[in-house]
Amino acid sequence: MFIAFYGDRKKVTWFVASSFLIGLGSLLCALPFINEEKNKSKVGIEDICTETKVVSGCQSSDASFQSKYLYFITLGQTMQGIAGMPLYILGTTFIDENVATHSAGIYVGIAECTSMIGYGMGYVIGAPLVKVPENSTSATNTTGTNGSTEWLWTWWIRFLSTTLVAWFTLIPLSCFPHNMPGSTRIKAAKHKQLHWFDSKLKDLQVGTSIKDLCAVFWILMKNPVLICLSLSKATEYLVIIGAAEFLPIYLENQFMLTPPVATILAGLVLIPGGALGQLLGGIIASTLEMSCKALMRFIMATSVISLILLMFITFVRCNPLQFAGINEDYDGEGQVGNLTAPCNEKCRCSSSVYSSICGRDDIEYFSPCFAGCMYSKALTREKTYYNCSCIKEGLITADAEGDFIDARRGKCDAKCYKLPLFVAFIFSTLVFSGFSGVPIVLAIMRIVPVQLRSLALGVCYVVLRIFGTIPGPSIFKMSGENSCIFRDVNECGHTGRCWIYNKTRMAYLLVGISFLCKLCTIIFTTTAFFMYKRQVNESTDIPNITVKNPKVKKKRRN
Repeated sequence: MFIAFYGDRKKVTWFVASSFLIGLGSLLCALPFINEEKNKSKVGIEDICTETKVVSGCQSSDASFQSKYLYFITLGQTMQGIAGMPLYILGTTFIDENVATHSAGIYVGIAECTSMIGYGMGYVIGAPLVKVPENSTSATNTTGTNGSTEWLWTWWIRFLSTTLVAWFTLIPLSCFPHNMPGSTRIKAAKHKQLHWFDSKLKDLQVGTSIKDLCAVFWILMKNPVLICLSLSKATEYLVIIGAAEFLPIYLENQFMLTPPVATILAGLVLIPGGALGQLLGGIIASTLEMSCKALMRFIMATSVISLILLMFITFVRCNPLQFAGINEDYDGEGQVGNLTAPCNEKCRCSSSVYSSICGRDDIEYFSPCFAGCMYSKALTREKTYYNCSCIKEGLITADAEGDFIDARRGKCDAKCYKLPLFVAFIFSTLVFSGFSGVPIVLAIMRIVPVQLRSLALGVCYVVLRIFGTIPGPSIFKMSGENSCIFRDVNECGHTGRCWIYNKTRMAYLLVGISFLCKLCTIIFTTTAFFMYKRQVNESTDIPNITVKNPKVKKKRRN
């Protein structure tokens, strides 16, 4: 709110400060790596069945490093949150002040599009860091295959790269004038345009004191159309941010993908889907020269279409596979819901590390230990396991040395080919959801006076954070946790992450929450539409004039 109110007078200065703070915030996130000790890890031990396995005791974590990292990441993210607001708020109003009324949609669409591209690229670039421990119940491995733990010493490079990119934009941003060429004529033309709010706020004088800020803020909070549109944008972002947080987990468990592949795919869906929707929404609004009422109708129509597409996602899911101890009882020897059975009770297995293998009986096992496997071999591109006491059926195949393979590392083939269909539906849903992003911003700037547009966007982003981006990940995470059917409990009794989910329940919860959010978007936008229509009709002293982009402007340019 302070940035929107006080930064409205010197926008370019705030853009430069914003770029510097974004780089500084990223640098703070990378600082804890300096004192990270490289000798805190131990040699990994293969998780196979053995009665003499050495199981580690309860080891305390490096609390000092975790506490230090928490302080730095909190400070860095807070600084980036402050730095982002001038770009989102003042940048939007800067564009609106320097282009014609119906050209703003294209430029705002480009800005929103790049924002979504950055969000999706974060998933793709960070995907190699998403690793699940899969080789040891007694120690932490530091020399995993394919460099699986090299990220311990390279994760901070991503933050340093962000710092360099942000600071490279300092000089170009500082070269922008506070008023673009021709902006004076554009601003004068917009001040002459008649709006329904002019009769109430035409004599409004905005000062620079805190008292003026509170007074203007209260005026905006009493604008029901602004609040409804802000809530509509908040529910839109709740779906996008929340689904993005939970989508990698959903893809990983529903379609049997590895964590890095699921994260990359989620980013690749977010980048073109959300970005294309934001860009097309702005282009369509500008090309059709939509009035404020038309913008709200467009938001409602695209939200209904995305709601329909969202319903189809429920039916695009895979049937659950057989999982020993979860939905299969070790061929009658064990119990459903218990990973331990007579065939592996002497192996001293731990559920602290999930390292799934697929047996020749097409049943998935939690780890080689729970399958009763006695030894393993590392072949060319996969690891194989032998003499597994819990695996008694299935096709027997021999390796190059003549030994019979009982299991292979990884999940079993789900024989489910619905992933392309799911990607198509979720992509289409994100596109139509993104359609409403720019029209909501344009509608907000149309329903308030020119001198209050930055502060109105500030109010919008306060509502968006409180009801959208902050609770979104938590709501979707809770829904995912509610569909968990097996969770890690280590030797010390500490509860950890969820290893296995109920696929059907997960699908219904994901779609159900998204459905409610989209429904709220439609309700809020419809409420704003009728309130705006009523207030326009009540303004009898000023006619309802639809703003057009006249052809006279083209003659002036010539």
